[in-house]
Amino acid sequence: MVLVRVLGSFAAEAGGGSVPLGGPRQRGVLALLVAARGQVVPVDRLVEDLWRGEPPSRALASLQAYVSNLRRLLEPGRPPRTPARLLVSASPGYALRLPPEAVDAWRFEDLLDEARTCADPRVAYARLDEALALWRGPAFAEVADEPWAAAETARLDELRLVARELRTAAGLRLGDPAAVVPEAQGLTRDAPLREEGWRLHALALWSSGRQADALATLRRARAVFADELGLDPGPDLMALEQAILTQRTDILRAAVPPPPAPQAEPLP
Repeated sequence: MVLVRVLGSFAAEAGGGSVPLGGPRQRGVLALLVAARGQVVPVDRLVEDLWRGEPPSRALASLQAYVSNLRRLLEPGRPPRTPARLLVSASPGYALRLPPEAVDAWRFEDLLDEARTCADPRVAYARLDEALALWRGPAFAEVADEPWAAAETARLDELRLVARELRTAAGLRLGDPAAVVPEAQGLTRDAPLREEGWRLHALALWSSGRQADALATLRRARAVFADELGLDPGPDLMALEQAILTQRTDILRAAVPPPPAPQAEPLP
């Protein structure tokens, strides 16, 4: 079984042992293929990205050597002259053929997709918890300064925030808002320009009986948006503030249902 981890330090395992991925460009080849999620990455693009638009005359030969080394590392038991199964040649370049669970970033996205379509908050929370536990640090940490990596790391960072927001929302739906308050507060600290974190934080406080704190949170959100963006809060935050001020408990109950009643014990 091969495992590749890019949500933190870049690492790989094959046959239960750690794989020495080699130098920066060889690691870059694997990272580019992971970012493509099984799609073919053309040779021209690999050369362009690995050498930042200034490839040497022997760039193609070097790329072929990196691919050969990675194939040997990922499939140490592959007989000579046998076609590679994991890092394959596919016109006009190369592709990584691994199951989704073998790459932490791929597994993270699959779990997030499952949670988004799940109606049961318990199951959704568990999926999101598993997804977020895959992160051990910044995505593609060792190659994050490469120009080609910027868009992919930004995309994954955005999805990580979405997963945190969805987990917080699922926690609220489970009916224990006080337990969710610290997580929601963390969202406002780590991503202060995202309205959803502020909404969830205020909602968790309100549903915990802390109306004054909820209103203070929304005032802080208003100040942040005014100072940083020169804008007022969006309609969702404005509506929530009005609901708190007018004690619209029907809105609160719709957003944060009461905890489910415990199941009755079977009769002896």
